[in-house]
Amino acid sequence: MLGMILGSHSQAFYMGEGGKARYLGNSKTPVHKRVCKLCGEDCPVWKDFQWTPPRALYQQVAERTGRRVIIDSTKNDDWITERVAETRASGGQPTLFMLLRDGRAVVNSRLRKYPDRDPEQQIRQWIEQIQRSQALYARFDGPKMRLHYEHLAAEPDTVVRQACDVLGLDFEPAMLQFHTAEHHPLGGNSGPQYMVAKQRFTDPEQAFVTLNPKSRQFYDAETQPIRLDLRWNEEMTAENIRMFERIAGEFNQQMMSMD
Repeated sequence: MLGMILGSHSQAFYMGEGGKARYLGNSKTPVHKRVCKLCGEDCPVWKDFQWTPPRALYQQVAERTGRRVIIDSTKNDDWITERVAETRASGGQPTLFMLLRDGRAVVNSRLRKYPDRDPEQQIRQWIEQIQRSQALYARFDGPKMRLHYEHLAAEPDTVVRQACDVLGLDFEPAMLQFHTAEHHPLGGNSGPQYMVAKQRFTDPEQAFVTLNPKSRQFYDAETQPIRLDLRWNEEMTAENIRMFERIAGEFNQQMMSMD
């Protein structure tokens, strides 16, 4: 959602999970990893795009889209470190956002998508991901910002203005209506993408993105593009909540108190 909000700026483009640019045009890769989540294979941005290293990926995407700010939501710290060095070498200015969210919501979302996975493993993997992200954030030398999903959902105008300041962009109110803008994401969260598809297509089924019936019902009921999602309160079992508190309760409180 944050990527789509920032990518709705007139000077920015949200590419989704930029790491998937490696799979474009590779028929041996599963189709969902190598096509636009809205257009599918017939995408005006990605259809015949080929990343040609050593040229900087974001520079090539900027030339392709005519936007000077490229948003990449890939979470892998090695990928980020490589793209930061590459961007600087090409004369660009990398900026880092660390998005924080209540770990119970994150773990519940993973278990909703992958119900066969072990809850304890998902909790520990979330802790490890946050720790790696904290280390990356600490060593990143450049414009950066921590922001909380809960704060973004509750006060989007304030938080998005702050994010624009960090990026050196003038805030545009239309960004908050991200579902009405044109997007071409690789990978990423299907929920916000489905909201875009509802606006873009007469029938959302025309979009490549798909949701299971339960998630589709949730997003069909949404009246605002930016709304706090607290489904974990109802969906997470009491046993998993107790497990989370035992393993990650204190860590979660510390993480939620970060500025």
